[in-house]
Amino acid sequence: MLSQTEQRVLDQCDLLFPQVLDMTRDLVSQYSVLGREQGALEAMAAWFKHFGLPLEHLPLDDPSLHRNPHHAPVDWSNEGRYSLVSRLNPDSSRPHLVFNGHLDVVPAEPVGMWSQAPWQPWEKDGWLYGRGAGDMKAGIAAMVMAVQAVREAGVTIDHPLTLQTVIEEECTGNGALACINRGLCGDFVLIPEPFGARIYAGQVGALWFRLRVAGVPAHVLDTSAGSNAIETLIALIPALKTLEKELNEAREAPYDELTHPFNLGIGTLEGGNWPSSVPAHGVLEGRIGFPPGMSPDTIMERVRRTVKDAHRQLGEAEENLVVEFHGFRSEGHLVDLEHPGIHLLSECHEALHGDRPEAFLATCTTDLRAFHVGAGVAGTCYGPVAERIHGIDECVNIESIRHTLKAYALFLCRWPDQQRQRSN
Repeated sequence: MLSQTEQRVLDQCDLLFPQVLDMTRDLVSQYSVLGREQGALEAMAAWFKHFGLPLEHLPLDDPSLHRNPHHAPVDWSNEGRYSLVSRLNPDSSRPHLVFNGHLDVVPAEPVGMWSQAPWQPWEKDGWLYGRGAGDMKAGIAAMVMAVQAVREAGVTIDHPLTLQTVIEEECTGNGALACINRGLCGDFVLIPEPFGARIYAGQVGALWFRLRVAGVPAHVLDTSAGSNAIETLIALIPALKTLEKELNEAREAPYDELTHPFNLGIGTLEGGNWPSSVPAHGVLEGRIGFPPGMSPDTIMERVRRTVKDAHRQLGEAEENLVVEFHGFRSEGHLVDLEHPGIHLLSECHEALHGDRPEAFLATCTTDLRAFHVGAGVAGTCYGPVAERIHGIDECVNIESIRHTLKAYALFLCRWPDQQRQRSN
């Protein structure tokens, strides 16, 4: 059942929905790949200012962030890069609610395969297209406009609420960790990732790795005189596939319900400097998933041992291989589906849909890890429906954005009452 106040808020969501789409288009038009997020951050800041919301920058080059045990080391500069947050009622001692979303996107190349330029959003048959439209700029627009809908409907927000728009979700999680490191972890977090109107029940761990191989250059008139670094890297991939198989064969509940939850991805491979020379260097980068309960140190050691053993079996000198880890080293975890915040979200879903939401296990990682592992804060992901994220012609279902907007607005309305009931 919806109260008159709640119905007024939902009606306001409908009135503001064109602005949700405007914000989504505005953010999508900023091609915010790694190192080029400034345009999206400035666009987001302009929207915050438009609605009279306070702004705060959380720098990613903060030395205290680098000392955080959950910080992921990187080999690029973070000077001048930051996450952007807006805090309401920060001095209140009441339970603190966090809405979190990421502004960064993965590269759209090859751009020529897209129907239109990926940074020029377009609509077709009820879907909004563009890189980041689904993952996850539409979700950010919905969560921000949910706050505005509540305020314009005359409902006072008198508890702590933090809107977090972060970067580096796609590679490290350090943007969200900057919020945690500053103490902006809250008591419950909602993240509108584009997995639809479902309760996100858990996620796998994710590790990025890099293999560097040194070869011996030679003319191709006698390739045996050299050592081909690229071919050596390719020969190491089957060992990594074996490790992937071992991880999946040993899966435990609840991930035993999924056939293949822990996936290996070979993302980049480059090397050499001349077509007619045996390449003397090669670099391979990849990602591997691992189960909740396994530490990043454990999976790093397994990757390191697996690759070095395979390299040794090829008869290559040990010093010619370097195994490095940069970016993601994110633990997996399971969501407490009995948490009061999850029950409240389910009730909001039911009020809008007429039935309870389903729960699902993810085979990826999200910034929920920063809150769960880094601060012990409960939360989940619940957002629009998207297709082809990280792929060609990424798109988000427009009506699903409207539902996300209303679900977050209704959750925001009911959050204080639930907290009062818990304290009684």
